[in-house]
Amino acid sequence: MSIEEWLSGGGVRETVGELARVLGPYTDRDWTGPAGDLDWSCWTTAAHIAHDLLGYATQLTGRPDTGYLPLDLRVRPDATPAQVLVVVAACGGLLAAAIDTVPASTRAWHWGPCDPPGFAAMGIAEALLHTYDITRGLAVTWQPPAAPSVAVLRRLFPEAPAGDPAAVLLWMTGRTALAGRPRRTDWTWRAAVG
Repeated sequence: MSIEEWLSGGGVRETVGELARVLGPYTDRDWTGPAGDLDWSCWTTAAHIAHDLLGYATQLTGRPDTGYLPLDLRVRPDATPAQVLVVVAACGGLLAAAIDTVPASTRAWHWGPCDPPGFAAMGIAEALLHTYDITRGLAVTWQPPAAPSVAVLRRLFPEAPAGDPAAVLLWMTGRTALAGRPRRTDWTWRAAVG
């Protein structure tokens, strides 16, 4: 897929499918431990992915221009890890559908006016990065795939250095050091458009 194809509902679906493929076999493990270096548990991190995907979908369909809509996703605390992954898939489907159905000219707030490809990039980034965090918490070896990492870097981090896309994405978001560059302690992505 091209970068434009990744920054669409199809890219969100592919990424959420990768998340399910990677994490699904490990739902019988203990998800109460921390997700990598995060303060959140693996379970809470997965619920956070669902929350963000739903939030991005509602931003696109509600089109607020000054802030986030006053809603939150609540995943029941007795949900199993497998059930939380189904919630992630459902919320990813909602974001993909929103991206695919709103007019290309749609703008909604995310620290400024953001377009549908920007929301796709953020949804893909949340899924990739937090899948990485969860795999670290579950002692599973995994890196974000190159193609969606490139799309996220181009859209959200235009100042990113050259290099392996997964390694650069993890460095840009403060998760790892990068070839002589110390780990970042402060970062932000740019989703808003002019």
